Amino acid sequence: MTVHTSRGRYYEEMVTGDVYKHDPGRTITEADNVLFCSITLNSQSLHLDAARSAESEFGQRLVNSLLTMSIVCSIGVPQLTQKTTIANLGFQEIAFPAPVFLGDTLYCETEIGPKRLSASRPGQGIVTLEHRGLNQDGVLVCRAVRTALVHCLPEDERGA
Repeated sequence: MTVHTSRGRYYEEMVTGDVYKHDPGRTITEADNVLFCSITLNSQSLHLDAARSAESEFGQRLVNSLLTMSIVCSIGVPQLTQKTTIANLGFQEIAFPAPVFLGDTLYCETEIGPKRLSASRPGQGIVTLEHRGLNQDGVLVCRAVRTALVHCLPEDERGA
């Protein structure tokens, strides 16, 4: 019997230029937005006040952009970084080119960017990931570029 364990990609398995389209998507509910705003102490009326938001240029409440980014960057965890990432090192770019509304569904694709082996941590590498969040209509709503410290393939899996 062979036992298979779910995991993300090791350093060697992440190829610069490859794009991963992640499933499933995530539909954002009012409860998601209210909970996120509450636990982060963000009382912005554009996120929470239906009456005031109706008077804005958007005509409705907006999903908190940090919730949007969190979901977009997390959708790909099972496929890319589960059990293979050591640490998120930082974000270089974050953009929200279009609004997200309650009831929108977010999808994500991730492009592998430049990478290099760590000079100070043998068996580990630094990989740039560009996460692109798209709504149900295919509109780009979030773009986040980050670097992560990831494990290299374990010796017993090299060349297998």
